Parts: sequence; C-alpha cells; structure tokens
Amino acid sequence: MSPKPLWTLALATAMISAASAQQFVYPAKGQSPQQQKSDEAACYTWAVQQSGFDPAKPPPAPAAAKPPTTATGTTPGAGARGAVRGAVVGEVVGGDAGAGAAAGAAVARSQSRRQNAAAAQQGQQQAQAATQQQQAAFAKARAACLEGRGYTVK
Repeated sequence: MSPKPLWTLALATAMISAASAQQFVYPAKGQSPQQQKSDEAACYTWAVQQSGFDPAKPPPAPAAAKPPTTATGTTPGAGARGAVRGAVVGEVVGGDAGAGAAAGAAVARSQSRRQNAAAAQQGQQQAQAATQQQQAAFAKARAACLEGRGYTVK
C-alpha cells in the first residue's frame, strides 16, 4: 500500500474519532451491541446529511486568496513606495535622499511581509473556525438522532 492511502486512512480515522470522542453513547433501553452499532451507523449517515459535514471526508483546506507577492514575499511596489517616502524624509531631515530611499525601501518591504503573513494566518484561523462549527453541527445532529433512538448521549 502506498503512503498516501495510509495517510488518508489515518486522517479519516482520526477525524471520526475526534468527532465522536467528545460523545459517550449509552444504550438506555438495553439495546444490544449490534443494535447500537447499527443505530450509530444510521445516525452518522443522517448527521452527515443534516450538517453537510462528514468527519471521514473533511473539506480540503481552502487556498487563501493571497495578495500578489514578489519572490521575497512582499507586495509588488512596496519597496518603491517606501523608497519614495524614505527619499523625501531623508532629504528633509538629513539632506541624504539616497540613504533615506534605501532605508524606506527596506522598511516598506519588511512591513509588507508582516502584513502578508498576518493575512495568511487570519485566513487559516477563519477556515479552522468554520471546520470546528461544522464538526459541532455534526455532533449535535448525531446526538439528536441517537437520543431519538433511545440512547443517552453525553
């Protein structure tokens, strides 16, 4: 077996156990272990239909809309804009527009990298929060189904 299917299987198993790890199911009406497995499978399917989320098939991580960047990770034009600002300040303050331009370009590129990294991190956090909400909806639907079939779910 190649590494990719093993990795996929491990991820799916982890997601299923993560989704149901927070829930304990007790057969309150004396259901047999076979009946409980059957009911849990049926409620899993129903919860997927209701929530639109399948823990065994998590949605792919959305590719965050990245702003266009150069090879250094900065937004195009950041260095030029910084150089212009630096030249003006350098000329006014110290009489050396060249040194000011170099410093302004470096500062602008650094700031652009930080802003781009922060935007990417924010996009990842939003995607993670959306996945957590979907997992919670799935768990709630699964619990409702199991409780309707006579199980206690905690």
